Amino acid sequence: MQTLAGPSMNAVWQEFDVSTASRIGGLHQRPCILWFTGLSGAGKTTTANLLEGRLRGDGRRTVILDGDILRQGLNRDLGFTDADRVENMRRTAEVARLFADTGHVVIVALISPFRKERAMAREIAGSVPFYEVYFDAPLATCEERDPKGLYRRARCGEIANFTGIGSVYEPPFAPELRVDSGSLSVDDAVGRIIALL
Repeated sequence: MQTLAGPSMNAVWQEFDVSTASRIGGLHQRPCILWFTGLSGAGKTTTANLLEGRLRGDGRRTVILDGDILRQGLNRDLGFTDADRVENMRRTAEVARLFADTGHVVIVALISPFRKERAMAREIAGSVPFYEVYFDAPLATCEERDPKGLYRRARCGEIANFTGIGSVYEPPFAPELRVDSGSLSVDDAVGRIIALL
């Protein structure tokens, strides 16, 4: 048995009769975590939606963990300070790992602005294959798209610490895949991600 450290030090790791291997054995797919990162408006959620439809059409078991949706439930107690963003990524990575352990292809669509915390998410994934997919679109393109009106509000001072305006985004140095989402179509982006898988 493994004893956990930190505030949960009295919690003890429980081994279950049904192993991860047996949970995923009959699914005929390899679980993994696709971690989509990039500025707001770079195309993460749109691509995740189309990708999931394609994978489901092929009989794959999938789940999308979208940043905006998580912030309406699991992470609704978090703001947008650096510390809150770190915790947002940590919780999301833990949930992604739980889904992957049940055999899912997990598609995470999260700005996740910090390199160190994206590395933490990879570490949390453990033995689960983890693919960092960087949606690389210029800030000007993302602002032009501005599907949620957030850049406009940030420029007007209505939103503090908005990534790309009042808070930094650290692009990955070596993602498994870079998607030039400023010029590449969503359909082509999905094709490249499927090829990666």
